[in-house]
Amino acid sequence: MTTRKYAALLRGINVGGNKKVPMAELRKVLHDLGHEDAQTYLQSGNAVFSSATEKTPEALARELEAAIEAHFGFRVPCLVVDGAYLRAVADACPFPAAELEGKQLHATFCSEQPDGSRFASIDAAAHLPEEYRVGDRVIYLYAPDGLGRSKLGEALAKPAVVKGLDVTTRNWNTVAKLVELTAV
Repeated sequence: MTTRKYAALLRGINVGGNKKVPMAELRKVLHDLGHEDAQTYLQSGNAVFSSATEKTPEALARELEAAIEAHFGFRVPCLVVDGAYLRAVADACPFPAAELEGKQLHATFCSEQPDGSRFASIDAAAHLPEEYRVGDRVIYLYAPDGLGRSKLGEALAKPAVVKGLDVTTRNWNTVAKLVELTAV
């Protein structure tokens, strides 16, 4: 069994005092699940760990969700991805990441591949200079004024686009750091 590095991306924790998940406790939950080298990045639900399991990333995510709910008493949607996937997401970025500030470029990770029909209601030209592209279970968003002011970001977060998917967004600085932390 080979050990692989994974990133767990938790959605909606430690925002406005809701769903508080202290990072030290999250590391302990990961350790208690049998994962090694657990570390966290920022307070917004990014954890990296090593595991020699044969479980799929999806199975690891469901296991982590159950453990978080048992430990903290509330459900937190989780996506687990391996380092190779994160590297592929970074390499496939359709925007010039090296030339942009991290707050201008975002990756919305999706639990499943979103099909094109989800984006039918979005008039891309009406949102310029903001742009988006769909990759492998990821939506890349270029928002020159940042996500907080992004009208296209709002449109991409509407139920017509994300219904039935677990999604969570990270700015490019975080994506780059997670790629670094999960490199083998």
